[in-house]
Amino acid sequence: MKNNLLAPSIIASDFTRLAEEIHACESAGADWLHVDVMDGHFVPTITVGPLFVEACKRASKLPLDVHLMISEPEKYLEAFAKAGAGNITVHVETCPDLPKVLKIIQSLGCTAGITLNPSTPASALDSALPFTDLVLVMSVNPGYSGQAFMPEMIGKVEEVRNKLNAIRSKAHIEVDGGISAETLPLMKSAGANVFVTGSAAFKHPQGTLEGVRALKKIAST
Repeated sequence: MKNNLLAPSIIASDFTRLAEEIHACESAGADWLHVDVMDGHFVPTITVGPLFVEACKRASKLPLDVHLMISEPEKYLEAFAKAGAGNITVHVETCPDLPKVLKIIQSLGCTAGITLNPSTPASALDSALPFTDLVLVMSVNPGYSGQAFMPEMIGKVEEVRNKLNAIRSKAHIEVDGGISAETLPLMKSAGANVFVTGSAAFKHPQGTLEGVRALKKIAST
């Protein structure tokens, strides 16, 4: 099993203090910074683009974990890679030829990931699993921060882990949506090893530093 990693979702941070928030994540032991890119088409919300990723890259030495919740992601892969993405993850629902898109991402020097929505069965990943470096299982419906964790996704993580083990894949399993001190251990037990956290980190009563530090400790133990 790979090391357990924590990836605070920068979309949940205070954008007026972006550099401070990023530095707090670094100081607290975060492993990656997760960036949710939404286009107002594939999901209802519009968030950020390559310029934001570039700003995060200037402010941080952490790998940038860019999650493209957008239609036709293949049109924008190069722009996000040039902006500084370390990982680029696309949705199975948006890519008719998923293996081809994964290979393009890898050719750009990035780790290639695939995501599936809660309503999409794990079997939709089968053709692409041999080519992927990461599988992101959404434990909320994508598009809005702060949603409630969907416990039925624990079983999907177990299913994906079994599929990866069956082909002896070393791909990460990442989870995103409602990940907190209570839900992170459940997903870790199911086989996930990368944990995206938004509100639980950035809305912590004692601030971002303590929020990230507490979750990193849980992920690591």
